[in-house]
Amino acid sequence: MFVFTLAFKSLRNRKFTVGLTVLSIALSVMLLLGVERIRRETKASFTNSISGTDLIVGARSGAIQLLLYSVFRIGNATNNISWQSAEEIARHPEVAWTIPISLGDSHQGYRVMGTTTDYFEHFRVGRDRPLELAEGQRFDDVYDAVLGAEVAAALNYDIDDQIVIAHGAGRVSLIEHADKPFRVAGILQPTGTPVDRTVHVSLEGIEAIHIDWQDGAPPVPGLGISAERARRLRLQPTQVTAVLVGMNSRISTFAVQRFVNDYPQEALLAIIPGVALQELWDLMGVAERGLLAISGLVVLVGLSGMLTALLTSSNERRREMAILRSVGARPLHVFALIVGEAGVVTVMGLATGIVLLYSSLFVARPLIASRLGLYLEIGGLSKYELALMGIVCVAGVSIGFIPGYRSYHYSLADGMTIRL
Repeated sequence: MFVFTLAFKSLRNRKFTVGLTVLSIALSVMLLLGVERIRRETKASFTNSISGTDLIVGARSGAIQLLLYSVFRIGNATNNISWQSAEEIARHPEVAWTIPISLGDSHQGYRVMGTTTDYFEHFRVGRDRPLELAEGQRFDDVYDAVLGAEVAAALNYDIDDQIVIAHGAGRVSLIEHADKPFRVAGILQPTGTPVDRTVHVSLEGIEAIHIDWQDGAPPVPGLGISAERARRLRLQPTQVTAVLVGMNSRISTFAVQRFVNDYPQEALLAIIPGVALQELWDLMGVAERGLLAISGLVVLVGLSGMLTALLTSSNERRREMAILRSVGARPLHVFALIVGEAGVVTVMGLATGIVLLYSSLFVARPLIASRLGLYLEIGGLSKYELALMGIVCVAGVSIGFIPGYRSYHYSLADGMTIRL
């Protein structure tokens, strides 16, 4: 205890140098924990985005691509699948339910997804958590829309407000379906998934806004079909982007997957969400390890700065060490003093880094959620993060052994000698 008290007093006499050292360690620790926290929360966010869906069916492309655009609204489909194929899959004896989805339009940068009311019945997020309405109701009319929580909050929408859907999935669209506005019928509870950033409409609504389009081009002025007239027409979809599938029994998943992949009428692909997610993590594994390695090197640089400061100060403190020896301090006490200072500086750096981390998370959380769609939970440190902090602490104390060993060998005569 005496050693640590003496170490605190010694560090207090070198406040500026010690403060810079603590700050460098704190910033490196914040970066290390921040990278680990973002990696963990990104993985959790992706995993929680879909639950209870056994298969995702889309046009034949890649498993990761199909997963990204159908669940996470990232990228676009290379092709659609016919409505006949979607119905054939739904009629399979082992299939319990299907959710057809249609993508390709947007509203002020947010994706618009056409689907059926089965989406609200069967789609799950997190650990089998159903979708719940915060206010309003599901879409019932052709021109009803149900907004995700983030869409409603960011654009300040309420029930019965009108919205206009734009053609295309970009943030800026030159073509809008202004002649067929939608009414906000409901707003969903926050889920922390891409559902929050989606505008949900019926498949009939998607058909209605495109009914007078020809080959992807808008109608000629004066020849368009009005909203009311479109409502009375047959709005049966001809194609959808993907189909989410739930089984009667998980055992039959592979049999249905084989049935879809070998479907003779159309080139289809059926993926198991969990398997595709694992492929995505394997793909991102190199980047994760690279970021962690860079963070580790930054921590090493911070600890090297502490070593440099201790070695520099040890040359300036030879007389101080000699005085301690002259009043009865043993070489081991001097060694413990230097190592204790290294330990105190490391612990202060760790504590400051953790405070900076949580302060940054609190400030940046809304921005990250709105820009990247990543929801960061501000919880306690995980066991892995505590282990990382333990490694940094041990490394900091161990670094103190080097200047401590040097001070251990300073002799009383060397310290009291005046060199000219």
